Amino acid sequence: MPPPRIVYSEAVDENPPNDGPAVDLLVVGAGPVGLACAIAARREGLTARVVDKGTLVSSIVGYPARMEFFSTPDLIEIGGHPFPTAGYKPTREEAIEYYAGVVRVEELDVRLYERVLRIDGECDRFRVVTDRGEHPCRRVVVATGFFDIPNRLGLDGEEPPRVVHYYREPYPYTGQRVAVVGAKNSAVKAALDCYRHGAEVTLIHRGPELSDRVKYWLRPDLENRIAEGSVRAFFRSSVTAIEPGRLRLETPEGEVTIGNDFVLAMTGYRPDYRFLEALGIAWADDEALTPIYDPTSFETNRPGVYLAGTICGGLRTGRWFIENGRHHARQIAAHVARGEAPAIDLDGRHWKTAE
Repeated sequence: MPPPRIVYSEAVDENPPNDGPAVDLLVVGAGPVGLACAIAARREGLTARVVDKGTLVSSIVGYPARMEFFSTPDLIEIGGHPFPTAGYKPTREEAIEYYAGVVRVEELDVRLYERVLRIDGECDRFRVVTDRGEHPCRRVVVATGFFDIPNRLGLDGEEPPRVVHYYREPYPYTGQRVAVVGAKNSAVKAALDCYRHGAEVTLIHRGPELSDRVKYWLRPDLENRIAEGSVRAFFRSSVTAIEPGRLRLETPEGEVTIGNDFVLAMTGYRPDYRFLEALGIAWADDEALTPIYDPTSFETNRPGVYLAGTICGGLRTGRWFIENGRHHARQIAAHVARGEAPAIDLDGRHWKTAE
């Protein structure tokens, strides 16, 4: 079996991206949904290429080591390829190997460490401009997710290594005073993990309790640790200042100062709206800043440019996952294969309704 068609930056000069004919579909983002889009395009008899500014499935690479998915393997499979796992639920490492294997078996054209800058031209005559060259193509899918930009606390001193927004593993925090900000799954797992590896953990959350979306096997574990005093918790509270060796908190009882060495700000992430703007993609003036797209074809306000996966939800990052986002691929590929004209009004914001 030949290796996957993956071109790294140092090899691009030997194989410039603007050589050869235009591909039918250029996918921006080499995550599971982006790969699913390329596979679906191939199933429709189209040519496809995937470009990503980082590594293959970079969001999963950024997950904590040995993290278990909440989903079972069958729910995150792509292209009809079975996902074998050692346990009931797949781990981060198994997922990385699985998706790399799918790229290899499908012989996908994947270009990594190549950053997309803009899209020139118009539908069926696009040129995707990157920091390495240009890719002529007919249509474009943006499947970049939301994991690149953390929701920051907005405080002085919010810089690594003191403050981190991506939790990897507990070992750097053994014997340290760790504040975990947030109360969803990532925050709960980080708090428990650090506590069990010798950190002094304080949980800080602006809400009245742990999120109701915390998985049923995690919630009672942390609640019991808080009840027994193993993990300290401040609810209806927020960090107001990051100072050497301590944090200032605003709590229902007034200002509180706690000792601190590290802050794990598990405050969530958001799509890169500057990137969407550079690509000419608009979003609604709603609370979630939802990108504008047709719910059937996933075509955006810019004809010939589509969205797929979690980015479709805007700030509602919990709306789409691999499980349901992977199905966008078939709808997009079918729409491109039919070559339908975009059903969008001239103002670029309102989709036409059926007569």
